[in-house]
Amino acid sequence: MAHWHDGRAVLRVGADPTGVPLEIAASYGARTRGLLGRDGIDGAMLLTPAASVHTFRMRFAIDVAYLDRDLGVLAVVTMAPGRLGLPRLRSRHVLESAAGAMADWGLRAGTILKVDVPGRLTPS
Repeated sequence: MAHWHDGRAVLRVGADPTGVPLEIAASYGARTRGLLGRDGIDGAMLLTPAASVHTFRMRFAIDVAYLDRDLGVLAVVTMAPGRLGLPRLRSRHVLESAAGAMADWGLRAGTILKVDVPGRLTPS
C-alpha cells in the first residue's frame, strides 16, 4: 500500500480467515493519540509510519509488534504502562493490541501480515 490513511480495516494473520478488527493511525494526530485515554482495545491499532512507541499515561499493558515495510513482523514485545520502547532498525510500522492478544492470534517474529482496507486489499 503506497499511502496509508486513518480508518478501519481488517488485519489478517497467517491463514486465519476470520481477521482482526484494525484501526489505522496514519496522521500525526491519530498516531500521537494512539491508545491514550482508553481502557482497552478490541482488535489492534496500526501506527504508520512508526519505529517505536511509549506507554506513558496508558491504562493497560499492550503487545507491540514492530513491522517492516512489507508488514513482516520483526519483533513482538509486551509493554507495561509507563515504558519507552526503543526504535527498531528496519521498522516502518508498529502494531499495538491488548497484552496477550498477539500470542492468541499466532503472531510472532517472521509472520507476514495483510491488511484489508474497505474498497481495496494489500498487495499479495
